[in-house]
Amino acid sequence: MDHPVPHRDVKPRRVTFRHPVGTRFQHYVDGDLIMSHAVAVLSGTFPEGEAFFVRSVRDLRHRVTDAELKAQVAGFIGQEVTHGREHQELNEVLADMGYRSVKVDRHVRRLLGFVDRTSSRLQRLAVTAALEHYTATIAEVLLENPEAQRLLGDSDVRSLLLWHALEESEHKAVAFDVYRAAGGPEWLRILIMRTTTAIFILEVLAHTGLSMLRDRATYNPGTLLRSFRALWRSPFLQRSVWRRLNSYNRRGFHPDDWDASELIAHWQAELFGDQGTLTDHLR
Repeated sequence: MDHPVPHRDVKPRRVTFRHPVGTRFQHYVDGDLIMSHAVAVLSGTFPEGEAFFVRSVRDLRHRVTDAELKAQVAGFIGQEVTHGREHQELNEVLADMGYRSVKVDRHVRRLLGFVDRTSSRLQRLAVTAALEHYTATIAEVLLENPEAQRLLGDSDVRSLLLWHALEESEHKAVAFDVYRAAGGPEWLRILIMRTTTAIFILEVLAHTGLSMLRDRATYNPGTLLRSFRALWRSPFLQRSVWRRLNSYNRRGFHPDDWDASELIAHWQAELFGDQGTLTDHLR
């Protein structure tokens, strides 16, 4: 890397959440069929996904010479380890409600095991940087958009996702900067992003569909149609979101091109300030 890394406050927080046990296939995302299954699938990807991210960054952190980036790498690892643990607990609750979260977790373990065996360290880090752009984009849409927040209700699932979103935004550039410090070329970064995008979308669609097949509500035409209509209007699927995701494929792109400093400061205070809503969740 040929320039210093700006300071970013990337620090792990030891948190704990209380996940209420719901009834079978309770639609916990604003009573919505599709979004409840989709969020359960995404949660299922996190424990193994976060572990993969940590491995890929650790494998090449010896190439980092910038003191600021070294500190951010330590914070990144601490945050991701905590994310994986908390989503593992949530996945067990969702599995008891009938969702495929634990099965998705096992599938992702096999899939990423294959990636570990067949890819170079630089390629694995490029996958991590690409997926970190996805998670940061989704996270910042959630933190920016009151309608997206409303979908989460008021349970500890909401609290967990807001905390996770904040930390994804805080560390969104770390894997990317380690990739650059390791000498990763632009063409590989962009190629990996395009490949990862295709696989990621197919995986989420397939597992969401499989999950919905086990839910009686899927076979109610009115419920299904209302859910598709809500999905079409979802703040997570607007054209602006896709433009933001696709910006990663531009040569010279950097995650900080999407400045979230004010958003991060707001939610750090909102969640963990003196009167923060999650201050009592800290351990």
